[in-house]
Amino acid sequence: MTPEEQARLQIDRMLVAAGWTIQDLRDLNLGASLGVAVREFPLKTGEADYLLFVNRQAVGVVEAKPEGDTLSGVHEQTTKYSVGVPANLPHVQLPLPFGYESTGVETLFTDLRDPDPRQRRVFSFHRPETLREWIAQGDTLRKRLRYMPSLATNGLRDCQVEAITNLEKSFAEARPRALIQMATGSGKTFTAVSFIYRLIKFANAKRVLFLVDRNNLGRQTFREFQQYITPDDGRKFTELYNVQHLTSNALDPVNRVCIATIQRVYSMLRGEELDAELEEQSLFDIAPESERPKEVVYSPQIPIETFDIIITDECHRSIYNLWRQVLDYFDAFLIGLTATPSKQTIGFFNQNLVMEYSHERAVADGVNVGFDVYRIKTQITERGSQVDAGFYVDRRDKLTRRMRWEKLDEQLAYTPNQLDRDVVAVDQIRTVIRTFKEKLPTEIFPGRTEVPKTLIFAKDDSHAEDIVHIVREVFGKGNDFAKKITYKTTGERPEDLIASFRNSYNPRIAVTVDMISTGTDIKPLECLLFMRGVDSAVYFEQMKGRGTRTISPTDLNAVTPGDVLKTHFIIVDAVGVCENDKTDSRPLERKRTVPFEKLVQQVALGIRDEDTLSSLAGRLARLDREIGEKDQQAIVSVIASLEEAKQSPTSAEIASQRLAMTSPLRTIVNRLLDAVDADKQIGTACAMFATATPTDAQIQSATEQLTNEACAVFDNPKFRNTIIAIKQRNEQVIDTVSQDTIITAGFDAAARERAQKTVATFKQFIEANKDELTALQILYNLPYARRQLTYAEITQLADAIQAPPYRLTPDALWQAYEQLERARVRGAGTQKILTNLVSLVRFAIGANEVLEPFSATVERRFAEWLAQAGRAFTPEQREWLVMIKDHITTTVEIGWDDFELTPFSDKGGRVKAYNLFGQGLDNLMQELNTVLVA
Repeated sequence: MTPEEQARLQIDRMLVAAGWTIQDLRDLNLGASLGVAVREFPLKTGEADYLLFVNRQAVGVVEAKPEGDTLSGVHEQTTKYSVGVPANLPHVQLPLPFGYESTGVETLFTDLRDPDPRQRRVFSFHRPETLREWIAQGDTLRKRLRYMPSLATNGLRDCQVEAITNLEKSFAEARPRALIQMATGSGKTFTAVSFIYRLIKFANAKRVLFLVDRNNLGRQTFREFQQYITPDDGRKFTELYNVQHLTSNALDPVNRVCIATIQRVYSMLRGEELDAELEEQSLFDIAPESERPKEVVYSPQIPIETFDIIITDECHRSIYNLWRQVLDYFDAFLIGLTATPSKQTIGFFNQNLVMEYSHERAVADGVNVGFDVYRIKTQITERGSQVDAGFYVDRRDKLTRRMRWEKLDEQLAYTPNQLDRDVVAVDQIRTVIRTFKEKLPTEIFPGRTEVPKTLIFAKDDSHAEDIVHIVREVFGKGNDFAKKITYKTTGERPEDLIASFRNSYNPRIAVTVDMISTGTDIKPLECLLFMRGVDSAVYFEQMKGRGTRTISPTDLNAVTPGDVLKTHFIIVDAVGVCENDKTDSRPLERKRTVPFEKLVQQVALGIRDEDTLSSLAGRLARLDREIGEKDQQAIVSVIASLEEAKQSPTSAEIASQRLAMTSPLRTIVNRLLDAVDADKQIGTACAMFATATPTDAQIQSATEQLTNEACAVFDNPKFRNTIIAIKQRNEQVIDTVSQDTIITAGFDAAARERAQKTVATFKQFIEANKDELTALQILYNLPYARRQLTYAEITQLADAIQAPPYRLTPDALWQAYEQLERARVRGAGTQKILTNLVSLVRFAIGANEVLEPFSATVERRFAEWLAQAGRAFTPEQREWLVMIKDHITTTVEIGWDDFELTPFSDKGGRVKAYNLFGQGLDNLMQELNTVLVA
């Protein structure tokens, strides 16, 4: 067969799979099925490789080319055939609307009815039923997207309006991929539901797929659709359109929105059942066990046109390697949602970042709250510990948690890296938790009587279990106070525990590994305690994002009593996670569920593909951090003994000898990574063959050499058995002997520097504007100014400090002063009132010695004024004076017109006030405006 004949054979298979009947012209029978593809059909302009008929009418052309041919220029040939249909041949229109170019490996499609017809890559051919439906619609989706009605902005934040507007501009330009980056807590899902509603109603999108990372987020997204009130209709989204949360492989044909994990859709395309438990875990934790990802094949039950739009949530981690095949399969617009895009994410979306809304902008806009870092360092956390021989320790099986008692016959020394994996230092956990408890009401959240909602990040499920018990013990509370929320939680369902953590008083503290680390919305959360490290910059930003969400005082006080206000959140860093370098590169491990022993054996058997070597490198790198000096020496001794047994070392053996002189596992890891590094492969080929531009064959030869050198050590069973034995030790030592001590506990230097910068910026603003802004002029001249402040002047001042280049807010300023001068700050008050700016300015210019809420100042001065008034007031007059005082607290002044507002109007308004105080009311108002504000 010629290459083109081979291509046509594959094209035939693809057409048949998509529901087309293949015929030669001599066997023509257009009534054989809805869709008929006739080979080598003669037209006025030549012979089309395939002419497509739907319902006996010509609708399109397929041009076949040999595998490897480029197809961009072939469209001209397809178009030539599309206009060459004889007049007497039934056809839907001229030129024929649908054109395909295919090699059987690559297929491009063009709809000539689009405003600007453009080739787009498709996985396979569309079904005849789909082409019939498109013809009946008249306008194409891309044309409808070009003429969307104006956006109703009511109920949307400015950032959400910007995101939807920019996305619809991208749609109008028919750009196939778009990325929306919005800070955690700024309403990405609400934004998505809003534009999905518009896409369905105004662009008649057939069906939208909303991909999530795990089922917990799917349930959360489904609730968002159920609660969404359409801006123009007033009904709930789910009252107008069917929304399905896919928990089985049955796709409801009537739904307009389908919410599913990307794992679920992948298994459906593969025709395989999915273990539901795998949908409860993040894609950080699971991966296929096969040598290489199984390829997705065409599924007649789920054709490529099933979805018009695909949204992939948390797309920073769900679109690579195996899972990318799901996105490449469908002929759909692709929109990514993330708070933390990596370079790879932006590249995948063709650099089309339609919205960039950072955490800093969100904080400045009041959409998010900022954070400070409180660092706790302990002796054992920083330096490890040792237990002398002769002491008794517990040993606990990691899997069964069965305990046994053992007397040490030699000294036990362990490093910080071994904590909570090989060794559990009970007092280290206790010391961190005790310090956290002691510092909560004095330094971390001064004046608090209730423990704020706190999320603790643990290293693994066993570590989380230890922390929960110690938290309950240290705080002296019961089981409800602290709960573990991980995938291994038994008894209560994790989603019920999350709901309680979000909506109820208890639990006050939740301990997790990564189940609540991304995506989960818990607005009352005010404190994150890190007792585990994080290497990924993207993942760390996601974890921090759990605390950024804003919440109204009413909603917060419903779960955290005490008239508290969420102005910021605190990261309590007990492991240095905020100080360590992080990377945004893809993880090394791509075979997370393949046992370590199996990976080692695969390499020994010669299975040395990129994923296997990369995954093994990741496991060995982790093992190197976990093992102690004793195990390191055992590995060195094995390697040294192997070399001594050899007489004439090769280059690979010499390389292995060098392993014994340094950290052996670290050297092996580096060599494995070199073997899969494209740049290293090219560089080695250049050196091997003395050329600046090596051929593919030369690069392949260099890769084989790098791979053989990296894997040589695994050929020896003694080495393999040694590292497998070290890895498979399942016991943890429970150190109850070592006592931990605090090294330091306090806010980190970076937080102090940020606070100093904020205060300096505020003082610069005051100096630059003291002669321009009326409020500043008056405050500089108080307390004896004759002119009174007005609410309009305070509003003008607030707008000025929030505008570029200052971008300050009263909350951020108050928080900064708390950091720097805690002894002179009395707290931000229970209400977020604009008049607090008066207190901030006075404190900044030195007019007040103490920074206290404006309400506290007014309250104190009012009490002093009553005591010195020299007149008696009736109970009813006192009631009105208190209302006047409260009004001045929030608006900085009282005037005649204000008596027509609540609460004055409810008690008789201006007339009642005049009846109570008579002609002296005007002087009384002026006196209170001066005394309480001046």
